[in-house]
Amino acid sequence: MKIQIINGPNLNLLGVREKSIYGDASFETYLETLRQRFANITIDYYQSNIEGEIINKLHEIGFSYDGIVMNAGAYTHTSIAIADAIAAINTPVIEVHISNVHKREEFRHKSMIASNCRGVIAGFGMDSYRLALENLTLK
Repeated sequence: MKIQIINGPNLNLLGVREKSIYGDASFETYLETLRQRFANITIDYYQSNIEGEIINKLHEIGFSYDGIVMNAGAYTHTSIAIADAIAAINTPVIEVHISNVHKREEFRHKSMIASNCRGVIAGFGMDSYRLALENLTLK
């Protein structure tokens, strides 16, 4: 089984930015924990701050992977193009967020991509990724 994790803009700064919201661990550190916990599957990781690169990655892997865990960052609330890319592929996508977006600014309450995803997990810190992986690995 192959799962792709895709992180969007500013998530390369996890562990450095807004620690009160996102915590003090880098994603790379947490990724190693995920890979150990799910040792029987291949977990690939991709991060980009550029919308078009995220769309290209979805196109690249969207017909060959078993699942995608996506934290589109702020693009969640703005990108019809990413929503369209998710709709165009066969691989199931689970939208994740580290923070509870519904406890934050009003503009974060609307997801442009959620309707094209299998589900949405938000507010469990980095464990949001683990919960998504658990769902994708259930068969």
